[in-house]
Amino acid sequence: MNILFFLKPKSELAYIYDYHTVRQALEIMEYHKYSSVPILSKDGRYIGSITEGDLLWSLKRWNLLTIKDTEEISVMKVDRRLYHQCVTAKSKMEDLIGRAMEQNFVPVVDDQGHFIGIITRRDIIEYCYNRMKGCEESHDH
Repeated sequence: MNILFFLKPKSELAYIYDYHTVRQALEIMEYHKYSSVPILSKDGRYIGSITEGDLLWSLKRWNLLTIKDTEEISVMKVDRRLYHQCVTAKSKMEDLIGRAMEQNFVPVVDDQGHFIGIITRRDIIEYCYNRMKGCEESHDH
């Protein structure tokens, strides 16, 4: 199965750029109500992802208590706990299952490493569920 069928395209997603500040990252995540977002380079390459927890623990470690304090700090200074591994558009659905156990979305890049979208854990689980359900139904007949 072609994974692009499950792709949520970049144009429909929230993401941050590596030149954003911590405040900008917090505001983007709050506005979209996302707990994790991809980080892209200026030219659109996938760098990694950042979570609310990454931001929270960095603020605690830096001893920052006001949003004003975060306006000059680059989001790239935040220690990230996980690296959300990406896949290419040519990957198979089976390649995504292991990644989905560790992360709530799988970033997808094109052949040049440019971010094109994500596949959500929910869509991967739904695909697996439907496959299992289909197998059970064929065995019942």
